[in-house]
Amino acid sequence: MLIRAPHVRRLGSAAAVLAAVAAGTLLASPARAAGDGYVRLAHLSPDTPAVDVYLRSASGAIEPQTFKAVGYGDMSSYLRLPTGTYQVAMRKAGAPATSAPVLTTQVDVENGGAYTVAGVGRFADLGLRVLKDDLKLPGSGKSKVRIIQASVKAPVLDVAGQNGSKIADSVAFATTTAYREVEPGKWSVRVAPTGGGRTTVLPCTLGAGSVYSLIVLDDRGGGLKPELHVDAERQGAVPLGGVATGDGGSQPASPLPTALLLAGMAAVLTAGLVVVLRRRLRAA
Repeated sequence: MLIRAPHVRRLGSAAAVLAAVAAGTLLASPARAAGDGYVRLAHLSPDTPAVDVYLRSASGAIEPQTFKAVGYGDMSSYLRLPTGTYQVAMRKAGAPATSAPVLTTQVDVENGGAYTVAGVGRFADLGLRVLKDDLKLPGSGKSKVRIIQASVKAPVLDVAGQNGSKIADSVAFATTTAYREVEPGKWSVRVAPTGGGRTTVLPCTLGAGSVYSLIVLDDRGGGLKPELHVDAERQGAVPLGGVATGDGGSQPASPLPTALLLAGMAAVLTAGLVVVLRRRLRAA
């Protein structure tokens, strides 16, 4: 017993520590069950080089996040964050994290709220804008879509279906429309400069009861490059934020947060150690 007891205590201590780590990690995780909002980041300035984007919590609720070499047209999936105030900073790609940021802003994340923080405008007057995303799902017989205009080649543009059904008219560069309900199903979305010009067609499917953002970019090869992003899907419980595919689905969302993965590993190790501990106690 004098030999076994210290060993048992060590096992018990390790289990307790791992249990505490698991509980603490879950409590600190961005994926808590309540009191969370959603934030995603985007680079929508056509003539601005790639940037490194930094996201920090004013209260220290999460570990600082860094997104390297974010280029024009890039948009992240939603990050699930505890409510509170967050600072977003952009630095030239590769610049030291201690250097002065090119741009900064803050976003106040409310419970259940969703936000897109985007670098918009030309480089000469570049700004960070916080867009409030309306992720309330429409009825099952409707889809909901808005336009984010990030094309400088077509400073003002019109968006409609191939059958002429209007989605938005005269959308100015660096502006975002309100969400609009449309009929779900297969679409050939036509994007063209207001007043005439080259039309770009995007075949896509708008899922019933889902929410989308249509981002219009400048194509490197000339013309326009519309992209359909899934903001939220009826079959999903949380916002997705991925790029929509042709069948109305989305690319895989962000990987499982590291905090949750570590918490799960800690929980599994804790359970294993508890089993070993019980067996040794019975053997004693």
